Amino acid sequence: MARIKYYYDTETCKYERVKVTTWDVILNLLGFFVVILIFAFGLLYAFTIYFESPKEARLRKENEQLEYHYQVLKKKMNNANKIMVNLQERDDNVYRVIFEADPIPSSIRRAGIGGVDRYRKLIEDGLKSDELITDTYKKIDKLKKQMYIQTKSYDEILNLAKGKADMLSAIPAIQPVRNKELTRLASGFGMRIHPIYKGRRMHTGIDFAAPRGTPIYATGDGKVKLAKKSLLKTGYGNQVEINHSFGYVTKYAHMQMIVVKVGQRVKRGELIGYVGSTGGSTAPHVHYEIIKDGKKVDPIQYMIQDVSDHEYKRLLELASRENQSLG
Repeated sequence: MARIKYYYDTETCKYERVKVTTWDVILNLLGFFVVILIFAFGLLYAFTIYFESPKEARLRKENEQLEYHYQVLKKKMNNANKIMVNLQERDDNVYRVIFEADPIPSSIRRAGIGGVDRYRKLIEDGLKSDELITDTYKKIDKLKKQMYIQTKSYDEILNLAKGKADMLSAIPAIQPVRNKELTRLASGFGMRIHPIYKGRRMHTGIDFAAPRGTPIYATGDGKVKLAKKSLLKTGYGNQVEINHSFGYVTKYAHMQMIVVKVGQRVKRGELIGYVGSTGGSTAPHVHYEIIKDGKKVDPIQYMIQDVSDHEYKRLLELASRENQSLG
C-alpha cells in the first residue's frame, strides 16, 4: 500500500493531501530504471576487469608460456652468439695469424640480413608478438650467415695448414693436465681476486686445480728454456718454460717436481713435472701461461685439440668466471 503524503498549507492552517500526477509516476519510474542501468553497467565493467572468461584465462596462460619460452630461447641465442664471437676471435687472432692470412673484415663478419621486407609476411599475419618473433628470426638468420662465413674461413685455414706440420706440432694446443671431466679449470685469464691481497688483479694465465703429484704435460713441441726451483713463498715457485718457436713460449708454475732440464727437447703430451703448491700458491695447482711474441695471451683460445665443441664451450664458461685465482 502506497504511503499517503501530506503538506502543511499556511493559508488554511491545515495539512493537505499531496496529489500525485501521472507524470510524477512516470518520472519516478524513469529515474529508477536509470539507476538500475547505471548499476548494471558498473557491475558488467567491474566483471570484465577483475574476472576472466575461461577463454581469456586460457589465452593469458598461453601468452605467459610463450613469453617464458621466448626468454629461454633468447638466452640460448645470446650464449650461441657469445660462442660465435669467441670462434671469430680465435680465427682472426690465432689461426689466421699463425698462417699469415688476413683477418676477415668486420663488415663481412657482421653478416647483414636485409631490410624489413624479409619479414613482411610475419608482420602482415597480424601476430600480436610480431616484434618478438621477427627479432628472433633476425638473430637466427644472422647467426646462420656468420656460421657459414666461419666455415668458409676454416676451409681456407685448412688449405693453408697443409704442409705446415712442424708449426702445428709446436703451437700449444692441449691442456697441461688431464681434464677429461672438465672439473679442474679453477680460474681463467683476466681480472681476478688475488688469493692473498684479495684485490682484483690481472691474472696472466689459467689455474688448473689438481692433487699434488698430478702429471703436468708439455702443450706443444719445443725446447725447455727454463727449469727453475725456488724455496720462496712468493712468485711462481718451481717453474718450467718451454720455447716452442714461431713466437710461442709456455710457462708452468707452482710445480712440486720438475723432470726436464734446460735445453731438453720435448713433444706435445710429454711429462715435464708434477702439480704442487710452491711459491705464492694457496692450493695445489698448475698455473699455465702462453706468451706470444713477448705478450701474455689467453690460453683458453689455444685449447683446440682433444676437446669437442661442447667441451670447449664448458671450458670457456669456466674460464670466464671472475672468481679467485689460486696463486
